Amino acid sequence: METPIAPDSGDEEHAVIAHFRLADDGFGDVDQRERIYEAEEVMEAATEEAGVGEVDGNEFGGGGAVVYAYGPDVDALFKVLEPTLSSLPFRPAHVILRRGDNETRVDL
Repeated sequence: METPIAPDSGDEEHAVIAHFRLADDGFGDVDQRERIYEAEEVMEAATEEAGVGEVDGNEFGGGGAVVYAYGPDVDALFKVLEPTLSSLPFRPAHVILRRGDNETRVDL
């Protein structure tokens, strides 16, 4: 399902934004954060090798983790990231694929 972004969004970006639920209402436990960091390293190497974009960081808090990646072709970027994102055990989880002024949600 595609959801339009607000018309005043200005300079649209193409992004893959992955959301994971962690163990508690805070920042998750140390092991969970470490798994996210390790996955980021794998995804950074994969995106660089494929030349499809970049992994731009993460956020922890409120019982969840979010990982951000950007590139000119969201489908190619997601194809490279999806195996690693799907391998993380944290559920529920979903990815937002942002293509200019539209977003699509993909459940993991």
